Amino acid sequence: MYLTRRFSRSVLALFVLALSAGATRVRAADVDEIAQKNAEAKGGMAQLQAIKTLRRSGKLIVNGGLLKLDYAQMQKRGGMIRDEATLQGLTVVQAYDGTEGWQVNPFQGRKDAERTPPDDNKGLIEDSDIDGPLVDYKAKHYQLEDAGTEDVDGTPALKLKLTRPGGDIEYIYLDPDHFLEIRSISLRTEHGVPVEMQVDYGDYEKVAGVYFPFSIVSGKKGSSDKQVIEFDKGQANLEIKDAKFQFPKPGVTVGPVSPTGD
Repeated sequence: MYLTRRFSRSVLALFVLALSAGATRVRAADVDEIAQKNAEAKGGMAQLQAIKTLRRSGKLIVNGGLLKLDYAQMQKRGGMIRDEATLQGLTVVQAYDGTEGWQVNPFQGRKDAERTPPDDNKGLIEDSDIDGPLVDYKAKHYQLEDAGTEDVDGTPALKLKLTRPGGDIEYIYLDPDHFLEIRSISLRTEHGVPVEMQVDYGDYEKVAGVYFPFSIVSGKKGSSDKQVIEFDKGQANLEIKDAKFQFPKPGVTVGPVSPTGD
């Protein structure tokens, strides 16, 4: 479009503002549509909301494949999560009950549970969301922006920028055909130090009518030191008591939660 000098500065300013407002509306509509397609791709809102607890189990592979631990992750609505990794009869537990986090790490000679500082819980809090960050993102007080497209291992992935209430940012990459997450990059501050984590998702399998990733590869962006999770089983709506996510009472021995939720 060619604009002559007959347009006054005020008219031009209004014109630019109108274009900007229109672009903003288009982008907002686009990200809402993409978030909706993400929920539909997973199985739909009704199926997602029907899942109150989720347990996935399999292997945790670390040290470049030298160590393979039995692994289980339990999530419960209300922001609760519990991760367990077992090797040679010793179990590391990391948990968050929606308010505070704690851990038990016998490999460091600590058999008693200890509370973890808020910055150490950020990853757990992100992982506790059964639905994923895009589903019902406005109710979670997240901001979502279109960040264009970016190549992810040969796939021109849709890129979204999600900002959490505390200011932490997560870039979410979706498969352009299936609208499921294939990568996320989280930028957050832990103990005053910026941390950039990359997580790759794959091997989606259905659990109670909802698709969840059964392959999760994570680590600091650019690092070759990756943690690989390979799930082989998923269970929904087990009766997992809140106490399993809460800091243990004195005298309670912390051990793995059984596949039945006990």
